[in-house]
Amino acid sequence: MSAPTIRTVFLNGAFLPENEAHLSIFDRGFLFGDGIYEVTAVLDGKLIDSALHMARLERSVGEIGGHLPITTDEIVAIEKRLVAENQLTEGVVYLQYTRGAEDRNFFYSEDLKPTLVIFTQAKTLEHVAAVEKGLKVKSMPDQRWARRDIKSVCLLPQVMAKRAAKAEGFDEAWLVENGVVTEGASSTGYIVTRDGRIVTRANSHATLPGCTRLAILDLAREAGMVLEERPFSVEEAKAAAEAWLTSASNFIVSITDIDGVAVGDGTPGPMFKRLRALYMENARRTAI
Repeated sequence: MSAPTIRTVFLNGAFLPENEAHLSIFDRGFLFGDGIYEVTAVLDGKLIDSALHMARLERSVGEIGGHLPITTDEIVAIEKRLVAENQLTEGVVYLQYTRGAEDRNFFYSEDLKPTLVIFTQAKTLEHVAAVEKGLKVKSMPDQRWARRDIKSVCLLPQVMAKRAAKAEGFDEAWLVENGVVTEGASSTGYIVTRDGRIVTRANSHATLPGCTRLAILDLAREAGMVLEERPFSVEEAKAAAEAWLTSASNFIVSITDIDGVAVGDGTPGPMFKRLRALYMENARRTAI
């Protein structure tokens, strides 16, 4: 049976055909970017790292002084229903929360009813060319706001960075501030030193606390790999044995080129291959 051509989506308590779901032009997500989002991967029709995404959603909403209109358990049930109704076997579930809708005013009302949108999107995640050949990243200045730990819908700097990188033939942008890499425009960055240590930045206001990052680091520790949570420069990355990125829609993928310079021998390395296999096994085992 083929997937329906018109998806079912969730909007403010109702399951609707996508062409019947409408938002107010006064929604604060549209007027101010006053909202939070989450993206959860789907493999074999099941949610990957769901508990980590729900915990981050609650944190981000709380950091902007908001409140979810329903519980995270109810959200997960909605996501599972959408996956089933849209016959999604591989792809993502996108969730967006905004503070709600009213006449445009910086000083929002305290009793606003939040907006909650959830939809599915089919996408190949597992068997992609990047796993075999790696990705190319372009370094560029980080021009985002200071609270990157909040998963805000305000993504214009990331859109501009990724667009600029793509125009030069790169797959992702690595954002640089004060001489060190913060993270990718939509991913977490890692390097592997020549003596086999995995290096990635510690969580702080400067970076998004990646859910896939957390899962990957736990697996690396269990496998006895040595981790260092610290900043690294672009030059250190270019001289590294390996480099990677992680995100919900990429899982873990090797970086084989930074600014036109080959990383290692220019192919995905052994530590990446091991962690990719461990992650995929764990993701399927813990999916819900």
